[in-house]
Amino acid sequence: MDARRGMTIELQVQDDDLDELGHVNNAHYLRYAEAAARAHTAARGFSLDSYRTLGALPVVRKHEIRYRRPALPGERLSVTTELTRLDTRRAVRHTSIRRAADGTLLVEADTEWVWVDAERGRPVRVPAQVLAAFGAEAG
Repeated sequence: MDARRGMTIELQVQDDDLDELGHVNNAHYLRYAEAAARAHTAARGFSLDSYRTLGALPVVRKHEIRYRRPALPGERLSVTTELTRLDTRRAVRHTSIRRAADGTLLVEADTEWVWVDAERGRPVRVPAQVLAAFGAEAG
């Protein structure tokens, strides 16, 4: 995978991630997906402060998540995020979460991100610097 478009991180399931059924609670999968997205954006040179400096903040507009198998206590997970769409209006990230030990697909998610003005919270175009860093065209 082109590093501009995505990356994989590894996480370990923590006891606080579990629900009363003894597996990872569904809300934590979104946290894992966001952790991978943040790691990728940081690897491309963007922090929350740098987005603020550009005057545009990425925010989630929509999540779609498909659960395949549960993650269990203590398991190591491979979380892969990949930009499947990036243009001047939005980005879509596909995230797959797999059991690191055997590669079993546990969860897939698609997240739509949009950018808002850092002061007014109104929609804005994706900054050209962001498009370039992630391998997209500004036109």
